[in-house]
Amino acid sequence: MYQLDDLLFLMSRLRDPETGCPWDIKQTFASILPHTLEEAYEVADAIEKQDYAHLKEELGDLLFQVIFYSQLGKEQQHFDFHQIIDTLVTKLVRRHPHVFPSGELRGENNHTPLTDDEIKGRWEAIKQQERDEKAKLHGQDAIENTSVLADIPLALPAIQRAEKLQKRAATVGFDWPEPDQVLDKIEEEIGELREAMAQGQHHRIEDELGDVMFAMVNLARHVNVKPELAVRSTNTKFERRFQFIESHLQLQGRSIEQASLEEMEALWQQAKALEKTAEA
Repeated sequence: MYQLDDLLFLMSRLRDPETGCPWDIKQTFASILPHTLEEAYEVADAIEKQDYAHLKEELGDLLFQVIFYSQLGKEQQHFDFHQIIDTLVTKLVRRHPHVFPSGELRGENNHTPLTDDEIKGRWEAIKQQERDEKAKLHGQDAIENTSVLADIPLALPAIQRAEKLQKRAATVGFDWPEPDQVLDKIEEEIGELREAMAQGQHHRIEDELGDVMFAMVNLARHVNVKPELAVRSTNTKFERRFQFIESHLQLQGRSIEQASLEEMEALWQQAKALEKTAEA
């Protein structure tokens, strides 16, 4: 079977200026970024479908993205694959002192049992220490560089970034104690949204709608639901029910454009009732 060294060699061949692949040769960090995001979503899709045979292939595609970046880094003398691995292992050993108390990967193995909350607390404390040290190293004293909220990527999907911002703020006590308080906040935000809509102020409607969605993400976090997964599940449910409407209309020799809203709503409720019966 091929091994990691074979993949690294393959990548170097693809990028060879004289004998490599023309498409691979012209790629840059920026140009392959969209492919990386697409591959990550394809991994998520295979996991949600529990398609593990396909997941193996998708994980390989995602790994290839890392190999591609490492080759670009090596060519531009930024870093190489081995430095990526070294940085990763060093960081993970440092962030798991309860597993590696000596601070070495192959050191003593008398780990300290901790609860999940203790592990999360230590993890966030270590990450904050890393942020502080990084800011000092680069001479960065501005609050945005030492903030508890520092280094949460702007490129994350908005829902995922909202969740991370809230989780990070919660580590220093900036959080509602109970889910019911978050529900109260959602109702307050909806009231402000209604007011903005009544006044027809588009910029304020956008602002207040964002507040409602941010509060909804916060509620999901409090009830231990991943908001991104919840919305993805609802998207799938909507697609399934809408296609039920289409298929039933097709059996009647009609297109969905020919149906009234009332007819479509009746079929929607029928699809919903069939799902509940199947679940029971």
